[in-house]
Amino acid sequence: MILDVSTPDGSSHALEALEGWRVMEAIRDGGLPIIAECGGACSRATRHVYVDEAFDVRDSSRLSCQILMRDDLDGLHVTIAAGPK
Repeated sequence: MILDVSTPDGSSHALEALEGWRVMEAIRDGGLPIIAECGGACSRATRHVYVDEAFDVRDSSRLSCQILMRDDLDGLHVTIAAGPK
């Protein structure tokens, strides 16, 4: 499956994501700048992304460790939230 990721600097990346992978894992393994300090344990907000509205998401802010890739999310577009300055 393909995960389309935009970084805070505006660049776009098409990443391979296997079914059952967390979006956070695909972003991290793709070498993109996501902190993911908790390793996916839901204890921090350092892996924050915004989900593209094309997937009928009403409130677009999500933790990337909580989105599990599946067939109907092939082509999902997310934007990594900017970290603290």
